[in-house]
Amino acid sequence: MIMVTGANGQLASLTLQELAEHNVPALSGSRSPVEGQRRLDFDDPATLDLTSVSTLVLVSAGYAEDDRVVARHRSVLDAAVRDGVTHVVYTSLTGDGDHLGFALAHRATEHLITAGGLDWTILRNGLYAELFGALLTWTPDGVESAFGDGALAAVARADLAAAAAVVAADPSVHAGRIYDLVGEPITATDVAENLGVAHRAIGLGEYRDRLLAVDALLPFQPPMLASIASGIRHGFLGNTTPDLVRLLGRPLTDPLTVATDIAVATRPDAR
Repeated sequence: MIMVTGANGQLASLTLQELAEHNVPALSGSRSPVEGQRRLDFDDPATLDLTSVSTLVLVSAGYAEDDRVVARHRSVLDAAVRDGVTHVVYTSLTGDGDHLGFALAHRATEHLITAGGLDWTILRNGLYAELFGALLTWTPDGVESAFGDGALAAVARADLAAAAAVVAADPSVHAGRIYDLVGEPITATDVAENLGVAHRAIGLGEYRDRLLAVDALLPFQPPMLASIASGIRHGFLGNTTPDLVRLLGRPLTDPLTVATDIAVATRPDAR
């Protein structure tokens, strides 16, 4: 049986939807389960019941400092070994993202998985096209960002979910493989042109100052977001690979359309 963690999150819920559409049975687990889900709280090892699970789709439990994220992942991997899981599919971070502020927890988790004795597949996911669109800031004159002229090989979240479902449905075919799952390069100017507005590039210092002034952001988030902007601006995140197209066997969802749609939805007069 397949188990997908973080079931109420966007990537995991889409993965479960993909599996269901292909009539592949799967269990779902969440820190805050709804009916039909197992309670899986990575901060509470006593809840980590993976009995009857053969393939574990471990959706990264980010949104915390590195030590906490790695400890969460170590707990669930320990439970996987204890309860007889045979294959772990982990949603990691694209190889071009090693410089990003949240890369360490992903790479540390990869080390835990590859050294843990279970069969494994690593899905090194690119940055979401949805995120790219959401990080553009609307102004009276158009949109602005700290991305400069840099491109991001952005990928639709739904395509990454579909890839996770493909691997989980037949894991032995993908054992020991690391896939770099990125999309097609897009720029902030591309999105602005789709929107019919101008794009203004701001400096990284100004961007960091703005992030630090947002009370809703947790302490680790401003440097994380600034690292994304710097990586895109300086050309580290625009490379492509064929892995995702090969896994899906179809063309990718257009990331420019996805990013544009998100930007439209976040426009102040659209709310």
